[in-house]
Amino acid sequence: MIRQTPGRRGRKAQWQVEPSGRPRQSLNENKVGWHRDKHRPCKFISIDKFGEAIFVSPANIMKNRIYINDLSSMAGKEAVIAGWVSVRRDQGKMVFFDMRDMTGMVQCVVLPSHAEAIEKAKEVRSEWVLKVTGAINKRPEKNVKKDALNGDIEMEVTGIEVLNKSEPMPFDISVDTGEINEDARLKYRYLDLRSERMQKNIRMRSRFVELARKFLFSKMFVEIETPLLTESTPEGSRDFVVPSRLNPGNFYALPQSPQQYKQLLMVAGMERYFQIARALRDEDLRADRGFEHTQVDIEMSFVDMNEVMDTVEEMMVTVVEEMGFKIKEKPFPRISYKEAMEKYGGDKFDLRTEEEKKNGVLAYAWVVNFPFFEKTDEGKWTFTHNPFSMPIPEHVEWLKKGEHIEDILTTQYDLVCNGYESGGGSVRAHDPEILKATYKVMGFSEEEIQDRIGHMLEAFKYGAPPHGGIALGVERNLMNLTGESYLREVVAFPMTRGGKTAVMNAPKPLEEKQLKELGIKIEKKDDKK
Repeated sequence: MIRQTPGRRGRKAQWQVEPSGRPRQSLNENKVGWHRDKHRPCKFISIDKFGEAIFVSPANIMKNRIYINDLSSMAGKEAVIAGWVSVRRDQGKMVFFDMRDMTGMVQCVVLPSHAEAIEKAKEVRSEWVLKVTGAINKRPEKNVKKDALNGDIEMEVTGIEVLNKSEPMPFDISVDTGEINEDARLKYRYLDLRSERMQKNIRMRSRFVELARKFLFSKMFVEIETPLLTESTPEGSRDFVVPSRLNPGNFYALPQSPQQYKQLLMVAGMERYFQIARALRDEDLRADRGFEHTQVDIEMSFVDMNEVMDTVEEMMVTVVEEMGFKIKEKPFPRISYKEAMEKYGGDKFDLRTEEEKKNGVLAYAWVVNFPFFEKTDEGKWTFTHNPFSMPIPEHVEWLKKGEHIEDILTTQYDLVCNGYESGGGSVRAHDPEILKATYKVMGFSEEEIQDRIGHMLEAFKYGAPPHGGIALGVERNLMNLTGESYLREVVAFPMTRGGKTAVMNAPKPLEEKQLKELGIKIEKKDDKK
């Protein structure tokens, strides 16, 4: 073990080796080891003239590594690359293999003149991890692949270092894995993610979030994280709950959205908030919905409905056009909920022609003027989207008086694209009396209202500004950008249709000790009943 001892009289701290069970020995006795500092593992290589350790990180050990997509400009030069073997072809005197890293692929050839390299190349198999040294040569004209990355070059290998071996793959990742059995793909998701399509999808997701962040920062938004352990709130879906060890019999809830926190941030004077938020809802699973999702969560003060929509529309146009996509119509059409139901039979419609579908065109539209309330199966009123919404101005008095409930429209707006809901939001009720009136319509008593949203009503007494916002689902937006039909294709580690986690074995029973610590007793169902 190597540890750091404090420096004395202004000198730098020193690194020392502590062999297990032996007295501490100084590094200048040529002991070699690894130390994990605050950032990364570091390997000791020598002692400087002051008797202190010189060490390097693995990044420095491979500091000459070239990414594969940069090789095309290196014809006639030597390069070092590292990555995975995609395909290997042993032709007796020569061995060919394709090397892959996160930037692309290049063909490597090992000639008989490099005896040590060809001996290693004959041992190599697909998905082995290699460090390869060699010369970058132009391919003969007849062998050039014009449409392929590095199709005009190949690497003449002079040295191979095996960094790690791989067992035979459980399924072929050199092709589109979409048709592979779902259970196998999710069990070996870390291998499925190596496939070209999944690499493209996950990297596109990262780019989408990056550009959204960039835009929002340019508009004076502040990125603020909100708690994951919170109170169960009336968001419309079942909560995932977490037992409290310190407060037996009490539970936290995982957030279905940061709805109340982002409104409280408006009360706090932040004015323009966003975060890339995780949201968890115990809903029935389907192709475009999982237990957890990510959303670009936005809230703004001193705005009306149009200002929020204009800002979000500008962001979406900026982001997707910078990613190379074409938008059917700008500005986005705005369609009332009533018109959407009459014209398209639903509020999630696709405005593209068949030709536009083939070309990956994005057809965005806003749906506005939603009914505020709808009847439950029990005949009671409940909200259609969000209980914290503001009615349209001409219907505020109806809400306060509890009149014409079925006719009250809300300042809710949904962004739809290619048949999916891409985001939804509203202007919020910043007047505590309006928020209280909404809960009264839904049949809550004064005591129940205080229990559910008393903290919000209290906050709104202290100068809450007019505010509104939106949440844009990252996964659903990526489904539109990638053309995927299933949410799991744009998530690194999704769940199965049965709610099982990828790779890891959850959910599963807790140990009796954990249950006892949490004050939980499991009652098993009688199978005979």
